[in-house]
Amino acid sequence: MLELTMAAVSGTDEGATAGMLMADAPSAPGAVLRVGRDRAVCRLVTPDDWLFVSRSHLEFVCGPDGTWQVTWLRGSQPDPSSEVRLTIGGYTQPVAYGGTVPLPRGGSGEIVIQDRLSPRSINVGFYHEV
Repeated sequence: MLELTMAAVSGTDEGATAGMLMADAPSAPGAVLRVGRDRAVCRLVTPDDWLFVSRSHLEFVCGPDGTWQVTWLRGSQPDPSSEVRLTIGGYTQPVAYGGTVPLPRGGSGEIVIQDRLSPRSINVGFYHEV
């Protein structure tokens, strides 16, 4: 099972957990969890007016062997208005626009969608339970 928690952080709210949302999905091949502004396709939905997040921004997909990966989906603009970075075990790496990164089996970490123009972010924690 993959468990996600999401918090919208603005300005000095760093580390705040108020308004945290949660979603999970079994580690079954083809299972999908999405993060974005579109309530019709995303299990975790960001504020409507936070346009640095695409309608469908992150997609978590479970592969045939029960492992998960996350993809930063390309939006309607050629250049994104956010940056995405993944932190696992104290190591942080950027995620490329349109890129896919495998998540550690049985691991946990955080993915941050950072607005390039203001001090706002969407922080998505993940935990893969095996």
